[in-house]
Amino acid sequence: MRRREFISLLGGAAAAWPLAARAQQGMRRIGVLVGLAENDPEMKERLARLRQGLEKFGWAEGSNLRIDYRFAPAGAQVHLLARELVALQPDLIITQSTPATAAMQLETSTIPIVFAGVADPIGSGFVASLSRPGGNLTGLLQYEEGITGKWLAMLKEISPNLKRAALVANPRTTPFDYFVDSAKALAPSLAIE
Repeated sequence: MRRREFISLLGGAAAAWPLAARAQQGMRRIGVLVGLAENDPEMKERLARLRQGLEKFGWAEGSNLRIDYRFAPAGAQVHLLARELVALQPDLIITQSTPATAAMQLETSTIPIVFAGVADPIGSGFVASLSRPGGNLTGLLQYEEGITGKWLAMLKEISPNLKRAALVANPRTTPFDYFVDSAKALAPSLAIE
């Protein structure tokens, strides 16, 4: 090998090395822990939309982003799955459901956690307030607790003679008390049992 070829090869390698290092540093990792089964059609659609949303901001799975998924349907060992994800040291964790968020909160106080599908983040101890969550957790609510009162008021407008209403919910879940208590508080003012 001639001196000129050797210097060119060495120079090319030296120039490529920082690029390779930057590419590795540019790879971000997200952990996702959801409270539904992996084959749940709704969950598949939600995760597809998550990936599409990330791509709009320039984060493509397999290119500059790695997403590690864990699925924790009812009866799954959600705490073990949370521990597995934290051990991977992701840059961010996304949770769906109160049990998944609670398990993740026990595993880390440093990795940012964004939750969805949590009914009562304040009552569950995930955030101090909705406007100033504090800590490493923040997230989105689908419904705030007053929605059940609004639903009752809407029913009363539709049917002014309405005297009784029923809420169908699982009493063993966190949202049960959150929503039922809200409905019970407003029902008397609407003359609804």
